[in-house]
Amino acid sequence: MTATTTSARSELSELGRSETALRTFLHGLPGVDQVGAEQRAAQLGTRSIKTTAKAQAIDLAIRMVDLTTLEGADTPGKVRALAAKALRPDPADPSCPHVGAVCVYPAMVPYVAEVLRGSGVHLASVATAFPSGQAPLEIKLADTRAAVAAGADEIDMVINRGAFLAGRYKEVYDEIVATKEASGDAHLKVILETGELATYDNVRRASWLAMLAGGDFIKTSTGKVPVAATMPVTLVMLEAVRDFRAATGRQVGVKPAGGIKTTKDAIKYLVMVNETVGPDWLDPDWFRFGASSLLNDLLMQRTKLTTGTYSGPDYFTLD
Repeated sequence: MTATTTSARSELSELGRSETALRTFLHGLPGVDQVGAEQRAAQLGTRSIKTTAKAQAIDLAIRMVDLTTLEGADTPGKVRALAAKALRPDPADPSCPHVGAVCVYPAMVPYVAEVLRGSGVHLASVATAFPSGQAPLEIKLADTRAAVAAGADEIDMVINRGAFLAGRYKEVYDEIVATKEASGDAHLKVILETGELATYDNVRRASWLAMLAGGDFIKTSTGKVPVAATMPVTLVMLEAVRDFRAATGRQVGVKPAGGIKTTKDAIKYLVMVNETVGPDWLDPDWFRFGASSLLNDLLMQRTKLTTGTYSGPDYFTLD
């Protein structure tokens, strides 16, 4: 890290001390060219790749999946089965890689931990009154500590969008800092719920706010609102992590979540990652897909490349 980067990181770390400093910095960020961002994302979505590269991209995308179930009807048996699938996505093909993580509610963490222990597959838990984030801070932190104590090594928290949209940036910053502390050694993914932020400028500001507060990942969505991950929004977030690393020397991951269902979509995102932030982020440690149905399509396309024929849609278990 250069002396200039060290100085910049030190200056940025002081921003959280006052509402005025945070507001001045966040509103001083360059505005997002909406038309330019949408055109750039659309252009990247038209790139084609060769068969060999497609096979590599599919395996990489599988390794990047946070296999997720966040339903009120989740049961110990259901999440154990999901964890088993995470370990061996295609039981008939031992060369198929495992996924990046399994993501569940805190109450389901102990059952997933039984299956994943020692496997290398991460165990993520949503917390902080997911998906609304509308609870007292003490409850949010208790939620986080309980998930970590049960075995989660990744926490997916939600920001208070009401506070952010009202301009109470320090309140949001302080909650992220406190959740990071409550997470201990677990990685913290900060969910921005971009579908509720209304503008790309807000997405950029929320991204920087989450990173300044110590988030290890920034994540688009809970998957519980009508508008989830989109390519233009993810592009804005990728540009934010790129610029943040240039300013501070610290790398932060990105996780688009919700609405990414096909191999074609996943590959578009991987192309965008490579073109925007480079190969350093083409790794499950730095880029994830929050998804439930995506994995099955990846497996179907993988089988097609391997055997020349498609498996039936019911060949793989439904999640």
